[in-house]
Amino acid sequence: MAQYFEVHPEHPQARLLKQAADILHKGGIVALPTDSSYALVCHLDDKSAVDRLRRIRGVDERHLLTLLCRDLSELATYARVDNQQYRMLKMGTPGPYTFILEATKEVPRRVSHPSRRTIGLRVPEHAVAQALLAELGQPLLATTLIMPGDEVALNDADDIRERLGKLIDAVVDSGACSMEFTTVIDLSAGEPQVVRQGCGELARLGLG
Repeated sequence: MAQYFEVHPEHPQARLLKQAADILHKGGIVALPTDSSYALVCHLDDKSAVDRLRRIRGVDERHLLTLLCRDLSELATYARVDNQQYRMLKMGTPGPYTFILEATKEVPRRVSHPSRRTIGLRVPEHAVAQALLAELGQPLLATTLIMPGDEVALNDADDIRERLGKLIDAVVDSGACSMEFTTVIDLSAGEPQVVRQGCGELARLGLG
């Protein structure tokens, strides 16, 4: 059964986040609150964890997974961006935006798009997600916690435990999240393309 960590939404307890980080380091799958919906997260470099993540979500290798980052300091390690793209990233981070970028060779092929060699990148504006990323010391691989056949993401920790308690390793509970998705912007092929309009306002990025 998944471990359950009830944390303060603005000042999460460090000892609980350390336990959650240890689970991730050991190949676990964790349900994590963000500034949009809950996300399922795992360690970037753990192939079996990535495979489990995809099975739980019911998606194949063509479904783009997202790097959940604390800030843009690690951007050059995982993505190639020009000055114009970087300015847009600065405008939208932290916040409820996912940016599709050209991946570098540092990104394992199993987590980038199989034909386009792209990766999603997101910097959440959520104290708990930020604190866990700081404790872990590296990005997490993430996907929106929406189950096969559902139309909306899960946003309640009790519901997540009930439905996924035997499939994942931990649930981090800091209260209900938004049920909205991130706004997705593709920056991998020249001009920005709006892939999905979510809770991130386009005007903040100078679009729309």
